[in-house]
Parts: sequence; structure tokens; C-alpha cells
Amino acid sequence: MHEAVLLAETIESLNIRPAGVYVDCTYGRGGHTQELLKRLGSDGRLLAIDRDPDAIESGRRLLNDRRLELVHARFSKVGQLLEARQLREQADGILMDLGVSSPQLDDADRGFSFRGVGPLDMRMDPTTGPTAGEWLATVSEKELRECLWELGEERYARRIARKIVTARVSDPITTTVQLATLITQAVPGGKSKIHPATRTFQALRLRINSELEELSAGLVHASENLRVGGRVVVLAFHSLEDRIVKRYFRNLCRPTDPFDADMAGPRFSLLMKKPLRPSEVELKRNPRARSARLRVLERVA
Repeated sequence: MHEAVLLAETIESLNIRPAGVYVDCTYGRGGHTQELLKRLGSDGRLLAIDRDPDAIESGRRLLNDRRLELVHARFSKVGQLLEARQLREQADGILMDLGVSSPQLDDADRGFSFRGVGPLDMRMDPTTGPTAGEWLATVSEKELRECLWELGEERYARRIARKIVTARVSDPITTTVQLATLITQAVPGGKSKIHPATRTFQALRLRINSELEELSAGLVHASENLRVGGRVVVLAFHSLEDRIVKRYFRNLCRPTDPFDADMAGPRFSLLMKKPLRPSEVELKRNPRARSARLRVLERVA
């Protein structure tokens, strides 16, 4: 069962106005959306989007609320979606939960996890784009090595890339178990607490779904569509994602005219200098929350 991370803290950070306009950019399995609906009044409006069609279909079966609109889309399209609904710069709160949902991880057919036997897919939206297996079949050793090093921060990127490229000549890599086995063979044994395939699977997922590019575009469109007093709340689980969020938020909070701060002060403000992390109580209940970081940006002018 999927449990939304930092649920109470996230909802509190959005500072819900009963008649406000809100966007849940990553519906997932609806944990945040349901809590938002509890706090919205009859005139409130909530747009929930997700690039995973299974998530949207699940939401339509679960929720029937006139204040809610569910849309199959990437969150980089949030600006277009708001503009199409005549809600440009009208959002009171925009939420991005960048984690992979438990149903995606636990369903072996989605190919996100090395712990189950399944096709090497990894697409957030199974209706479009190449699978991880298809990408691995043609990618050069150099590009694969760079992907594992940059997106997975994998210290053995060179060994793993060479192992994969060599192995695929005689046996196409099409399943999660095949890939995990190759990685384990390539990585020297040690006392690491994480599985040898963890960073590689993470890097491939980020690459196949263009997640960092999606995040960068989504942050721009989200911040551009807030009303004064509106907030962007981002829950990141990966250091690269959190770094992008931190830098973007900090840049927005600088004066628009660096030579005359009194005349052109910042249009945005950070509500916390450091990210909010899960409590020990939550970590015991939900170990998958261990890497979560919550950051909040508010439009002030």
C-alpha cells in the first residue's frame, strides 16, 4: 500500500485557502489529493495530473468530486494546463512529489525494481517512448557510462557500462533480473548497505523518463503561475533533484535588480532555509521516506 511521505507537513506547507486553486502535479495514488479535498471548500478547485495513465485511471475510480479534475499529463505542462483553463497566475498552491509510488515499484511488470522479475521497462508513461531495455540495446558505452556516473552517482559506472555493452552482444538484456545480475557481477563485493544495482536502476529511470528535465521545466511553469501569496511545495527523494529545486528557489528569491534591492526586491521567498525531513516516527513506519526533502517557495510580490 502506498503511503504519502510527509503528508501532514506537505498539506500544512500549502497553506490551504478553502476557495483556492491548487494543483497536485503528481497524483500518484491520491494521498495528497484526498487531503487537499478535505480542506477545500465548495468553491475550491483542484487540478491533479500524472504522466502515469494507471494512476489517473485509479483516481477516476476512487474519487468523484466536482471540485477535482484529473488529467493525464506531464507536470512540465502545468503552465499550459492552467492557461487552457483561464487560470494563469491564479494558483494558490502547486505541489510536486517527485517520488516513485509504491504501486509502480511493487508491480514487477513496470520494471522499476530489481527485486522482482519483470520486463526492463521503467517508463512512467508506458504509452510513449523507448523502454529501458530498448535504450540499453543501442546506447554507446560512453553515453551509458556518463548516464550512470551523472544520474546515478555510480562509482563503478565504467565497469558496469562495459559489462552491459559486452553482454548484450550475445544475449539481449530485456528483464530486470538480467540487468541486476550483470551489475552485481561487475561491482566488487563490499559492505555497502544498498544493493549493487540500486544506483544504476535509479540512473536509468531518470534517463528514460527525462525526470531532471521535466523537473526544471515544471518548476519554471509552477512559479510563473502563482498568485501573490501562492506557494510551490516540492518533495524530492534524490540529491540531484533536490539540488535543482534548491538552486532554482534560491535564484528566484534574489532581488530582480541586484544593483538596487530597495527598488526591485525579490518576488519570492523561501519559507525554510533547510529542507524539512521525515521524523523518526515516520521513518520507522515507512522506511522508503528516508531520503525525502521538502522545500517551500512563496510568491510575495
